Amino acid sequence: MGRVVVGVAVTVAVATCAVAAVVVGRRVKSRRKWKKVANVVRELEEGCDTRVGRLRQVVDAMAVEMHAGLASEGGSKLKMLLTFVDNLPNGTERGTYYALHLGGTNFRVLRVQLSGQPTSDLEHEVERQPIPQNVMTSTSEDLFDFIASSLKDFIVKEGDGSNISQGRRELGFTFSFPVKQMSVSSGILIKWTKGFSIVDMVGRDVAACLQEALIRNGLDVRVAALVNDTVGTLAVGHYHDPDTVAAIIIGTGTNACYLERVDAIIKCQGLLMSSGRMVVNMEWGNFWSSHLPRTSYDIDLDAASPNPNDQGFEKMISGMYLGDLVRRVILRMTLESDMFGPISPKLSMPFILRTPLMAAMHEDNSPDLREVARILNDIFEIPDVPLKARKIVVKVCDVVTRRAARLAAAGIVGILKKIGRDGSGGITGGRSRSDMKMKRTVVAIEGGLYSKYALFREYLREALNEILGEDIAKHVILKVTEDGSGIGSALLAASYSS
Repeated sequence: MGRVVVGVAVTVAVATCAVAAVVVGRRVKSRRKWKKVANVVRELEEGCDTRVGRLRQVVDAMAVEMHAGLASEGGSKLKMLLTFVDNLPNGTERGTYYALHLGGTNFRVLRVQLSGQPTSDLEHEVERQPIPQNVMTSTSEDLFDFIASSLKDFIVKEGDGSNISQGRRELGFTFSFPVKQMSVSSGILIKWTKGFSIVDMVGRDVAACLQEALIRNGLDVRVAALVNDTVGTLAVGHYHDPDTVAAIIIGTGTNACYLERVDAIIKCQGLLMSSGRMVVNMEWGNFWSSHLPRTSYDIDLDAASPNPNDQGFEKMISGMYLGDLVRRVILRMTLESDMFGPISPKLSMPFILRTPLMAAMHEDNSPDLREVARILNDIFEIPDVPLKARKIVVKVCDVVTRRAARLAAAGIVGILKKIGRDGSGGITGGRSRSDMKMKRTVVAIEGGLYSKYALFREYLREALNEILGEDIAKHVILKVTEDGSGIGSALLAASYSS
């Protein structure tokens, strides 16, 4: 009997030890799994480092590249394109003006009523039209006749139809394709993008083609301004606030323009502008510097893109790419451990995670991060993600977004440095930055990444304060504007009306 008891005891002890060994083994394995994930996050944080010292290096690099781009064509990654816009709207404009915006597979027609007094709510009407697929690959005459006839229909609807011949109308044309600007109202198409392929149009004056179509359709409408959407954003900003000196678009893509002294534009010496200033379109998405904090995820994203080694700044800060950077990090963590369960094929699909969804995960304030769980399930088909893993996903979103916002802030300060609005210009005799008389400086910003993403806005403003210092930063106002590509274009038509 005693032997039986001892035998049972030994068996139980062995079984207990075995269970304990399994539990310990699982814990060790779990710790290793989370350690690998933690290493991925730590490497990401180190690679995305944007301490203020590094941001100031980016500021200096941006200002240097701006100088180089103004000195000669091709002298910089920044194109620093001349717009010939030197007369921005200021609120005194009066009358009815029109705008056309051709930016992709849709175009818009707008009518803006100006009273001669600045108003925060501009009276305007807008119609949207899809461009028929066959017109996108037909002839320039077909495209612009279609646009002109749509404008004609829009004008006819104003009254009883008899007003079509009531005097000359002025039009601003926002054309969101690569153009070499020749004057404020003319520009040569360099190439088509976004699915357009009208061969006979390349190398021709876009505004002239539209003007001819307007005449063919019996419209007494003059193309007064040919602009891009960033310049339109500056026009809207300046209309509402004359202290506006620059405009930034931070949405799906990103770009910037600003007011520059004509005598600082060395590559067009001898050019006379009545105001002594001109709006320069930077095309800052192509900015690059060795000081930009680049990770292996950025390198892989760039290599897989249709335009490798191009638009490097844009790929770090714009809405087109942030969601995909987060996807790439989640994929790496999944390959390193089984924290998300079996590897979902959806994790390998580029751009499946759009930035608005990434922002929704980042800003999920629920205790159990329900929105994070829902998006991981709906987009990547990863169910039942543990809370600890969801928190890591939020952390990844935070690191990627914070870097983007802080780099955008450095870009803005680079512009301010170039035009002497960063508090450092003209300091002599040992005067400190706080002794400087800083001018009120307004930067107009358009784009959903900034206007709809609260944490992005907070991180950008925080970085601006760190780089400039509180005493200088308080004079820099960031103002959200809307519809530079439409209303801005009409406002420029008013500024340049005959």
